[in-house]
Amino acid sequence: MNGCMDQLHSIVVAVWHLQRVLSKKRDPFTHVLLLDEVMQEGDSMLTDRVWEALVKAFASQMKSVFTASSFVKEIFTTAYPKLYSMIENLLERISRDTDVKGVPPALSPEGREQMIQAVETFQNSFLALCLSRLSDLVNTVFPMSSRGSIPSKEHISRIILRIQEEIEAVHMDARLTLLVLREISKVLLLVAQRAEYQISTGPEARQITSAATPAQMKNFTLCQHLQEIHTRVTLMVKGLPTIAAEVLSSALGTIYGVACDSVTSLFQAMLERLESCILQIHDQNFGALGMDAAMDNNSSPYMEELQQCITHFRKEFLSRLLPTSASASSVGSETICTRLVRSMASRVLIFFIRHASLVRPLSESGKLKMARDMAELELAVGQNLFPVEQLGAPYRALRALRPIIFLETSQLAESPLLQDLPLSVILHHLYSRGPEELESPLQRNKLTYLQYSLWLDSQGEDQIWKGIKATLGDYAVKVRARGDKEFSPVYPLMIRLGSSLSEKIPASHKPF
Repeated sequence: MNGCMDQLHSIVVAVWHLQRVLSKKRDPFTHVLLLDEVMQEGDSMLTDRVWEALVKAFASQMKSVFTASSFVKEIFTTAYPKLYSMIENLLERISRDTDVKGVPPALSPEGREQMIQAVETFQNSFLALCLSRLSDLVNTVFPMSSRGSIPSKEHISRIILRIQEEIEAVHMDARLTLLVLREISKVLLLVAQRAEYQISTGPEARQITSAATPAQMKNFTLCQHLQEIHTRVTLMVKGLPTIAAEVLSSALGTIYGVACDSVTSLFQAMLERLESCILQIHDQNFGALGMDAAMDNNSSPYMEELQQCITHFRKEFLSRLLPTSASASSVGSETICTRLVRSMASRVLIFFIRHASLVRPLSESGKLKMARDMAELELAVGQNLFPVEQLGAPYRALRALRPIIFLETSQLAESPLLQDLPLSVILHHLYSRGPEELESPLQRNKLTYLQYSLWLDSQGEDQIWKGIKATLGDYAVKVRARGDKEFSPVYPLMIRLGSSLSEKIPASHKPF
């Protein structure tokens, strides 16, 4: 093949030189360019005609040998990157050796493409072989016949290593790399499909009250395997052009999605359990007065239950799902389970802040009790779920709410702490400082705490303010109907806060 390439190069360059001389020399008698003497009007250039004939002959030979010789077919298929490199080098040499200013080069872009197409049969065979090698490995690791068997770490490593080898075999050529990545994309989709088939569903996969079940352990393993594939393949294409990452983005997204699916229902069950614990805050008596209530240093029963649940989740589930600190730092990126735990921790804080602000009435001793509950919550979440300092807005809001509840109503409006809390939380808390006839939206619409909470989840701050504003209007009507001229101090404050803060909030803005 090297000899063939050299011969093709010498022929094309020789014809180009001939064409160049003929385009400069004229017939001494007629003064007509010699090139015009050997070409009819409308004819292609000499180099184009010769190149077309050469490529046609070469393509015919390639096609013939593909069907006639299994020996040559195997060599040119398995070592196609080398064959393709030879073609590329030939085209590069011809272009370089015929690059003279003011003279057309020997090869046009169309001519280059013709030569690449001449070996396309072997390219297709090579890509099919690449897909076959990877698919066979996946079929071995994830057999359709056995739903219960889970691949080992070594099996997953073999798939990752094979993908890496396929990329490295062609990484010198951008065009070939993209073609191989398209085949790898198909294989990643196959992996996702097989893994999805293995995921356990049903009550056994979602239970959260006892130790992790075999079905859950299987799902944990699948999640970690897919996470490993996603992370490693993403790193492989990191140094490649952006278009390479785009080729794999859809398939990698599918891998990531299936990995999430394997544990999402469990995390959802855990979160629902924690939210049900927090909802019990409304069963506590935060309106009690007297020294006994103030001196009670025990945690609230709902908070003790919440702490027990969080500790149980950590011991039975999260300890198996979250990476060790060593492996987490080596990968250097957030894992699927870390992201889910972060999300759960944020939601727990947000949900607590919301329902703490809805507590009514709230006595001075009740405020102390709630402050203790906040400290217990912060400790439980920070030690067992996620470092609270890294949760951003939800953590700042929790830290702001604690001093806010102890501020005098007259001090609230100017407090810098307000900027760390959503408008809805501040306004809901102010109901606890107002008279009973100032009904909250929850009371006005005769909703349960759960129903109102679900409504809050689906609304922006502007809609929540509208609901609160309606209750303030009702209160003003009651006061005027009695002939009173004095409003509760919280009334003008709520009007002022709601009006001023709502102007700064986009219509779609959510509390967090």
